[in-house]
Amino acid sequence: MATVSHAQTGPPKGAEVAPAGTRPRPEDTPAASAGTPDGEHSAAESDAPPKGSAPPSDAAAPDPAKAAAGSTALPAAAPSAPSVAPSTEENSIEEQGALKYELDGIEVRGNTKTRSRVVLRYVPFQPGDIFDVDDPRVELTRYRLLGTGFFRDVQLALRKGKLRGHVILVIEVVERNTLVVNDLWMGLAATANTGGQAVPLTAYAGVDAAETNLAGTGMTLGAAAGIAHDQYALRLRFFDPALFLGSQWMTSGTLLFNHANDFFGNHDVGFSNPLQDALDRSVAVLQYERFGGTVGVGRDLSVSTQIWANYRLERISAHVPATANDVRGTGPDAQREPIDFYIQRDRSILSTLSATVQHDTRDKPILPTRGWFASVTTEVSLAPLGSDYAYARIDALASKWLTLPWQHVLRLRAFGGFIAGRAPFFERYYVGDLSDFRAARVLGLNVERRLAPNFFGTDVGEVRYGDYAAKLDVEYRIPLYRGTRAVYGIDVFARAGLFFIAGQRDVTDPPPGYSGAALIPVDFTANFGIQVDTSAGGFTFAFANLLGFIPGLGRSQ
Repeated sequence: MATVSHAQTGPPKGAEVAPAGTRPRPEDTPAASAGTPDGEHSAAESDAPPKGSAPPSDAAAPDPAKAAAGSTALPAAAPSAPSVAPSTEENSIEEQGALKYELDGIEVRGNTKTRSRVVLRYVPFQPGDIFDVDDPRVELTRYRLLGTGFFRDVQLALRKGKLRGHVILVIEVVERNTLVVNDLWMGLAATANTGGQAVPLTAYAGVDAAETNLAGTGMTLGAAAGIAHDQYALRLRFFDPALFLGSQWMTSGTLLFNHANDFFGNHDVGFSNPLQDALDRSVAVLQYERFGGTVGVGRDLSVSTQIWANYRLERISAHVPATANDVRGTGPDAQREPIDFYIQRDRSILSTLSATVQHDTRDKPILPTRGWFASVTTEVSLAPLGSDYAYARIDALASKWLTLPWQHVLRLRAFGGFIAGRAPFFERYYVGDLSDFRAARVLGLNVERRLAPNFFGTDVGEVRYGDYAAKLDVEYRIPLYRGTRAVYGIDVFARAGLFFIAGQRDVTDPPPGYSGAALIPVDFTANFGIQVDTSAGGFTFAFANLLGFIPGLGRSQ
């Protein structure tokens, strides 16, 4: 059983972003979190929270006792709410229809730790503005403040100004713990022998923790570590919402180090690799190290939309087997051929530029009940940038949450991406990041050597890494508990979908022995479990990975 937090990073697997160290899983989040880019895109199941901050808990129900005296609460319902809610206070504003006032000022209340200027950085209104209570930015501002992870509840209200027609905007916040666990990985993985049979299980684990509001400044300092059999990964990251480049710009940085193995070859693998004597001999093992980092700058385009630009530089040292081959295809037409490791031998440099546009209108980053999360990331690696690899990559993710009349939640999600050129293997789409029945990469570590279950008997059983990927899934969530203390919410969920993954050669020269619909490398994926929102972050306890060990599940060899 895997335990995964609501990641801040990228495609989807699991709960609602994104994933550090791996390309986005179309379930949880495709492009890496804009606020915490490390050059890796997790196929995580969660959509990355806005501004690189840790995901907040579900907002607590509004408490009328916390409303400012003499103020009028702004509606927390849909942006189309018609007017300011009437108040019984003498100095309240009671009008119907379209209400517009001149804004005299903005007051922040309840922020015992977070500095007021940090709160105001996320507010699009300024003194002197004409304030329309029906402006959609009012509700989006509340969602955005919740999305920082600094607050358990946020309420906006109006207080009467000095003159008729003038008001003061009051922002009432309830702070939450900001030392949080962003991701927690624990699970089982398996290797495979040359006949495709599972051999002894191996465990893996990882944790990603951060202080997301350092000394009340809104800055994030975080660290992560992952460990698996003969592998480990380390991360350090930094995010500043405003201080270094002024209030209009955000900055971020990440350092990474991976000491890792990866596994190649599908059937009847042969290889010559003296370094592999003590390792699993059912697959060709490539040992490598990565060291480098990413720096980025971002800017808000609107209350719910932002853009990021990132530069990544990594040094790679790879011990590639001297020779390796496997059998491609099935039946009498199957052919033995060399394995392409998609990496340069010995030392090489990876240097990329990327840009991400992210749009987020979720009401909550954890256990959202309505809204959109969408992102598009483009990345380019070329020789003029000092890179030894030439490729371009585009990832797109869109998720929509709907609250059903009986208060259950439906999420629709779509992910797609493609790579042009020859990206290193750890930047390509990985089948384990798309299938819930296989372990996803942990901070870039590949802990799973089995192929996709292959429920439909297609040539997806020949694909480990690909240049094209897509995923569609639907998730149904049932709320079980809502609270205001250490645990803010518990939901049970079930999810099902289809994914597609293929390399360039799988499209132009399909594996021998397949015909008709079997030439389309698609497979089924599903998951179920519990999603929990706590003061320490959001977590998903999912069981599909455990089901993946059932003998005979799917047709994978």
